Amino acid sequence: MAQNMKNQKLSTWVFACLIVAIACEKKQETVVEEAQAFSPNPQEMTEQPVGKLAIGDPAPYFKLPDTEGNWVSIDDFKDASVLVINFTCNHCPTAQAYEDRFISLVNDYKSKGVAFVAISPNSPIGILPEELGYTDLNDDYASMQVRYKDKSYNFPYLYDGDSHQYSLAYGPVATPHVFVFDKDRKLSYSGRIDGSEKPGTANAEDLRMAIDKTLAGESIDVDKSITPAFGCSTKWAWKNEYTKKTNEEWKQKPVEVQKLSTAGLADLLKNDSDQLLLVNFWATWCGPCVIEYPEFIEIQRMYGGRDFRFVSVSLDAPDQEDKVLKFLKSKYSAVPNYLMDTEDKYAIIDVVKNDWDGSLPLTLLIEPGGKIAYKVPGEVKVLDLRKAIVDHPMIGRYY
Repeated sequence: MAQNMKNQKLSTWVFACLIVAIACEKKQETVVEEAQAFSPNPQEMTEQPVGKLAIGDPAPYFKLPDTEGNWVSIDDFKDASVLVINFTCNHCPTAQAYEDRFISLVNDYKSKGVAFVAISPNSPIGILPEELGYTDLNDDYASMQVRYKDKSYNFPYLYDGDSHQYSLAYGPVATPHVFVFDKDRKLSYSGRIDGSEKPGTANAEDLRMAIDKTLAGESIDVDKSITPAFGCSTKWAWKNEYTKKTNEEWKQKPVEVQKLSTAGLADLLKNDSDQLLLVNFWATWCGPCVIEYPEFIEIQRMYGGRDFRFVSVSLDAPDQEDKVLKFLKSKYSAVPNYLMDTEDKYAIIDVVKNDWDGSLPLTLLIEPGGKIAYKVPGEVKVLDLRKAIVDHPMIGRYY
């Protein structure tokens, strides 16, 4: 009898532990699900009123997802003596020029009761490829995750690109635009980080002054409390009419294909120009080629306004010109397009060289004079290719 009661108690205890374990597991699953619950959904919008904060105004509330999908609100910084909010983005060369300075400033002040957060207010639907000539990334949520990791941000980076729910209340005019709030979350400073955009020429003097004054409880001179915020204009979602117009204009551009001899190919690869040349060897029968091809058109649109051009070279049979042209038109390939006029693939390989085994696709980034700066046999990793282009000395991320 006693043994049965003991066994019953043991069973009850095991069952209770099991219930607790299941509850804990479900709680953990809920936390994970909440962290992964955010899915970006940029919205087209009619024009909205944009706020303009004055010195002494309270900080508007915000609750936004960070790059890991966690929701971060202004209340998470309630214990900080000073709160600095930096409205910034991925694509803007000015924003990129200030990144390292801002990271250093965070390191200098994070132990002094100062909290930092960055918010991207830009709508991805309002940005053209032609506006991305100084970056490898656009301003969508996935790109923010990449930038956060690449630059090892030491502050939360929040997304407000769906409907500008909270950015509208702050009214950032450009990226970057910083706002400094005191212990009572009253605005003490708004404007630039410092007055010299070029990396290495300043050390966030204006923002450091504002933080120091605010920490000390001192007011900032009127003429220094609000400064111009130089940078790329904020990409509000309703400013997308030009985007639509430009995209449609690109689709209307003529697409042609020309035959290219091996001698002509040799001349092309010499790159007797003052531009960085990207050449993609492809064919309509090559699955990976046709899948990745639209990325090259996007890259041309991104960097075509700089010292850069993209050229496509098809290795389809010379009598397949109609098929090649049909494909190119479907991808709006309004770039120099060539079709090799020979079926002698070994003659082509001999011209291309660079340890090419003849497999497709092949992508070459060629400097003036013919030096290969970057080579990708097989499918490209688009982000790596963009980085190779924008970080090349002929292009660069800054003006």
